[in-house]
Amino acid sequence: MCTLEKRGNIFILTITGDHEHRLNPTLIDNIRAALHRVKSEYNGSSSSALITTAQGKFFSNGYDLEWAKSDRSRMLLMDSKLRNLVSDLIDLPMPTIAAVTGHASAAGFIVAMAHDYILMRKDRGFLYMSELDIGLIVPAWFFALLKCKARSPAARREVVMKAAKITAEKGIEAGIVDSAHVSAEETVKAAVKLGEELMMRKWDGEVYRDNRRVVLAEVLAALPAGGEDDKHQADLVVKTLSKL
Repeated sequence: MCTLEKRGNIFILTITGDHEHRLNPTLIDNIRAALHRVKSEYNGSSSSALITTAQGKFFSNGYDLEWAKSDRSRMLLMDSKLRNLVSDLIDLPMPTIAAVTGHASAAGFIVAMAHDYILMRKDRGFLYMSELDIGLIVPAWFFALLKCKARSPAARREVVMKAAKITAEKGIEAGIVDSAHVSAEETVKAAVKLGEELMMRKWDGEVYRDNRRVVLAEVLAALPAGGEDDKHQADLVVKTLSKL
C-alpha cells in the first residue's frame, strides 16, 4: 500500500496504486510502519528529510467512511490511528514535505498539513475539507492544525465554513501551500530539491523536532482522544452515512 525509497538521506514515502487512498486502519498502519522505519534509520550525525507523495489521481480522499459507517467503534479506531499518524509525523527528527500530486480531502488534507511543507501540482487536484458538504462536524483537532497553517481567519473560513476546493495557487495565497508545479513529476522533483536545500543547513534533527513541537503545541494538546466529543462525532458519522 506504500513504498519507502531512500535517495541519499532523503526518504520518499509513496502511497501506491491508482485509487482514492482512503485512510482505513490498514493503510494508516502501513504508513506508520514506513515512518517508524524512517525514524529507526535516522542517523543523528547527518541531516535527513522525508517526502510523502502518492500515485494516481488522489493524494488521499480522506477517511474510509464506507468501511466505518456500520459501526461507531470502527470510526473511533480510524480516528485514533490517524491521530497517532499525525503524532508520528510531528515527532520525526527531520524536515517533512508533502508532495501533493492529486486531491487531498478531509483527513487526507490533514495528513498533508501535518508535514512542514506542502508542494502541490497546479494542473490538477485540490485541497478540500469536505465535512460541511456531507453533513459532518470538523473535528477540533483538525481545526487546530489548520490554524497553525492557514494565513488568516478568512482563509480558515474558506476551508471550513465554505468547504472550498483549494487549488495550488489558492493554497499559496492562503499560506497553506508553499509552491505549485506543472506536473506530478515536477512536484516530486521540487520536493527533493527542497529536501536537499534543507539538509544543507545541517540542523540537529532532535532540535528541529522539538522546535516543531513548540510551533504545533496547540495541535499536540488537541490530539489526545477518548472524550465525549469523539463519540458524538463517531455517532454522527454513522447516522449521516446511513442516509446516503
